[in-house]
Amino acid sequence: MQAPTRRPPTARRIGIAIAIALLLAVVAFGITRLDLSAVGKALITASPGWVALSLALMALSMLLRAASWHETLRAALPETEIRWMPVIRATMIGVMGSAIFPGRVGEPTRVIVLARRLPDPTARAVPVVAGTVFSQTIINLVALGILASVAFSSVPLLHNHASALEGVLVAPVLIVLIVLAGPALLRLGQRSRSTRLRRSADLLAGLLRLARRGLVVFTRPRHGVAAVAAQLLAWALQWAACYMVIVALGLQGQATPVTAAAILLAVNVSAILPATPSNVGVFQAACLVVLAAYGVGAGAGLAYGILLQAVEVLTALALGVPALLGEGMTWRDIRRQR
Repeated sequence: MQAPTRRPPTARRIGIAIAIALLLAVVAFGITRLDLSAVGKALITASPGWVALSLALMALSMLLRAASWHETLRAALPETEIRWMPVIRATMIGVMGSAIFPGRVGEPTRVIVLARRLPDPTARAVPVVAGTVFSQTIINLVALGILASVAFSSVPLLHNHASALEGVLVAPVLIVLIVLAGPALLRLGQRSRSTRLRRSADLLAGLLRLARRGLVVFTRPRHGVAAVAAQLLAWALQWAACYMVIVALGLQGQATPVTAAAILLAVNVSAILPATPSNVGVFQAACLVVLAAYGVGAGAGLAYGILLQAVEVLTALALGVPALLGEGMTWRDIRRQR
């Protein structure tokens, strides 16, 4: 008997097609309103020295993210030797995957890349490593909260949106509370008469227990302080890299370090649900909106968005490709995580 053919996810494809069509329409409309010669001039005249410094800061920030993850892994797996190079390579491959492909494939990719280098990867390492990634997400949310406090207090466009700032700042606290209290609450569902509800509760309880294992780094100051400090310093260097691009384009008379913080916040929020590879188009739109609040013209704003994304992608490729080769992996291996 012939196996039934799997129907393509038509609804998903239609949704993606509509989203891409709308994005292209917005981009086309924007292009008609832009002076493309001004965009090209801004890119050509950008200071190569400041651009190179931005690249160096971006690369160093990625290394610090690897250092933070290394400390988190040491806390979660105290009985296992966690070597530096596999962690660095897995981090770089993950960053490259998220920077190049849509769908944020970098996180699951780096989990699998590292877990296969640890003892007993299938039965134990994969879920534990995945839990450590969650702890880094918590630190990232704290960093975004700090950026939001700077941006919302200083960016003219955001002055009247204090409630949004409160939402950003409270998110990390709520997530931690859910993770810590969730298993106790789910015990009620596990005692339900409904078989389906009991199975769902068991699954969610297991996932939350896994997340709690990843949070163990916050209970061990020896590793926790180093992990948080390295991750926040990585964000600070990325913030500085964003400002270096401002200086490279000669926009420091209008845009400030606070502007760079708002841009970094905007591009990360816009990347939560990436619609295109590398989030092209949406990334530039986020930069345009923030820079417009400071009176920067559309041409210069678009040039900034193009140059900043080029810095991010080039850094990810420069560090990620050697890591990919070192792990004996291919682009196809990354795409399989989608």
